Amino acid sequence: MFRAVRSLRRLFRIARTLAAHDALVPREYAPRVPPAFRAAVWLLAPRKKDMAGTPGTRLAKALESLGPSAIKFGQLLATRPDILGAAVARDLETLQDRLPPFPLAEARRAVEAELDAPIENRFSRFGEAIAAASIAQVHEAETDDEVPKRVAVKVLRPGIETEFARDLEAFRFAAAIAERLSVEARRLRLVAVVDTLAASVALELDLRMEAAAASELAERMASETQFRVPAADWTRTGKRVLTTEWIEGASLRDSAALEAAGHDPKHIARLVLRVFLTQALRDGFFHADMHPGNLFVDAQGRLSAVDFGIMGRLDARMRRFMAETLGGFLARDYKRVAEIHFEVGFVPGTHSVESFAQALRAIGEPIFGLMARDVSMARLLEQLFETTRRFDMEAQPQLVLLQKTMVVVEGVARGLDPELDIWEASRPALEAWMVSNLGPEARLREAAEGVSTIGRLAQNLPQLLKNAELIAEMLADGGLRLHPETAHAIADAQVKRTRHVRIALWLAAGALGFLALGQL
Repeated sequence: MFRAVRSLRRLFRIARTLAAHDALVPREYAPRVPPAFRAAVWLLAPRKKDMAGTPGTRLAKALESLGPSAIKFGQLLATRPDILGAAVARDLETLQDRLPPFPLAEARRAVEAELDAPIENRFSRFGEAIAAASIAQVHEAETDDEVPKRVAVKVLRPGIETEFARDLEAFRFAAAIAERLSVEARRLRLVAVVDTLAASVALELDLRMEAAAASELAERMASETQFRVPAADWTRTGKRVLTTEWIEGASLRDSAALEAAGHDPKHIARLVLRVFLTQALRDGFFHADMHPGNLFVDAQGRLSAVDFGIMGRLDARMRRFMAETLGGFLARDYKRVAEIHFEVGFVPGTHSVESFAQALRAIGEPIFGLMARDVSMARLLEQLFETTRRFDMEAQPQLVLLQKTMVVVEGVARGLDPELDIWEASRPALEAWMVSNLGPEARLREAAEGVSTIGRLAQNLPQLLKNAELIAEMLADGGLRLHPETAHAIADAQVKRTRHVRIALWLAAGALGFLALGQL
């Protein structure tokens, strides 16, 4: 009860702030809202702070004023045009995750508490904050080693965990009520949206997880000589403090600075896109916050990334889905794009593959009449998700984060090279994935895995025969006896059994028969 009251109070404050920015029921949509509701909104905030701009820009300003958790929630909503509409989602992409830094003295105390030592015992120099965001801020420092190393030290904001816990509780409370009252809210899976935000924030609030993410990405991308991940200093890292090597290089914010440092912005644009697609499609683990402020080019021309608080994962099924979808659009094979949606179960079988392919053609064909600089892969994905909504496709959290990152990556690449042909730049990564996963070598790997499975089955054959002998004895002795829990489990399994399970059972039976024949 106390939690519900606390959540309602927090939601009231949020609603009042949104109303004050004309973002709760924007004037553009007011005629569609019942008069009583409009009156309630007016009572919340009779005086508006700022009526300028679009509904999305006013919403962004309101969320920024509400603090870190609202900013993070807004950034998540920017990846969900199906919830607020494409125009508002695009406006939310401008949300600034920058706040004034907290005092240096507080940062030093936080470092000492986390590392359990006076700061002078770990760092010979610890400077003012050079960047401050909603969750943490970064300081430039030097280690106290015999040969001092220049490092970046990230420190969580004081009390940030409590603030996020309170706000996420309120968001989840509101989402649960919405799903109880609205079919559309259930389709959009609002509770899952909040859970996605909570999971992402939980990782960001433990800087050891960020260090681990950086380490994993560096390991996966070790063969990519043009990409660099700063190494974590684990001896100076804890839950609330992260220390990494300092990255010296030209920021991708400024093409002129890149050129002055001797780098070709067009080459860097293609490199950014290739690195992202390699991470997403080949490894299924990608940097999900690749904005220009997190990307640098060092003196050797290597692309260097920082800030690994938000990472995305795609399982094998999702990677195949994305590669075949993008590849299908490249080949204008809309039937195949439609089929892969049905194969992975994203579109219910109540719809027609042919009708869905027709809808996809309406997305893809206009692209091929445009100049390369006017073709947007991110826009294609956005239109694709808008179309799948009409075919009852539920939101897929993995794909949502991928699409959001694709929007950012494409923006970075186009900022460096406005004439960049996104499709041609993407083709090598897509083709490499296709060859590796759908080509002859992949078929051989699958065959080898099948042989390995049969081999394991053969190893277990003596136990299987022994079990069969025991069952035969029980049948001769009056029948098969099962523990009640076992009987219930078998009944449940029978109800849940799918076509794939039946196929697997027949294959196992066939393998046993083959092995048995071999004994004759």
